[in-house]
Amino acid sequence: MLWMGLRKHPGLFLVIDISQYSMYDNFDLCQKGAVMPRPIRCRKIERMPVYRSFSPDDAAFTESVQMTVDEYEALRLLDDEGLTQEACAARMNIARTTVTAIYECARKKIADALVHGKRLLITGGCCEFTPVELNQTIMEKGINTMRIAVTYENGKVFQHFGHCEQFKLYDVEDGKIVGEQIVDTNGSGHGALAGFLQAAKADALICGGIGMGAQMALADAGIKFYAGVQGSADEAASALAAGTLDYDPNAHCEHHEHHAGDCGHDHCEAHHCGDHSCPS
Repeated sequence: MLWMGLRKHPGLFLVIDISQYSMYDNFDLCQKGAVMPRPIRCRKIERMPVYRSFSPDDAAFTESVQMTVDEYEALRLLDDEGLTQEACAARMNIARTTVTAIYECARKKIADALVHGKRLLITGGCCEFTPVELNQTIMEKGINTMRIAVTYENGKVFQHFGHCEQFKLYDVEDGKIVGEQIVDTNGSGHGALAGFLQAAKADALICGGIGMGAQMALADAGIKFYAGVQGSADEAASALAAGTLDYDPNAHCEHHEHHAGDCGHDHCEAHHCGDHSCPS
């Protein structure tokens, strides 16, 4: 609970239940005495996490702690790059006090995972990602165009997302494919492929198997994925455009799980991060 004195009425206090608000929320006290939460500003993320999942080797099953991408970014800038909080705030386009709150919450989550042997997952948050450089020319995308990306090899849907060397892009308007282009991934792998697809302005991905880490990266980039698809890439894209694509949402991968399972095998089990709020 928050007790707040009212300027125009000395001796009176406004009692506010702030348990429903995030520790990152800011509050404005308007002239009438009402408290309104300010809209949360999206945090600028320069580099998407490549590795999204960390688990203790000596625990068969463990609870999960979810760290948001902006918390990861604050750790990266402050601890890995060694920036001051002022410099970190400028890079993330937020206030220094917000950096302090994010950083403290991230450290608590790391301590919780290390001390109690929990799995650490990195996903979510109110973030704005800096697109990666593609180093190649991508076809112009129309305002009303949906862009589909397909993991691609020799005309087929490539079955290993994390090892994909090419995507085929399909632009769709009014349920019909109006443009196609094959692009190289420039050696991007695992979580970095989500940043590549975001820079290519893809709205959807068709693939074979895909790991949980890559799924989280795609979700953070705002890209919907359709996994477990086999056969012709052109036919799969046409089917998605027509709304008739047959896919398997449970096609995951557990191979190379220490790299967030992005290799693309279709025999892995699903993992669920659960909810973990920052300790107050």
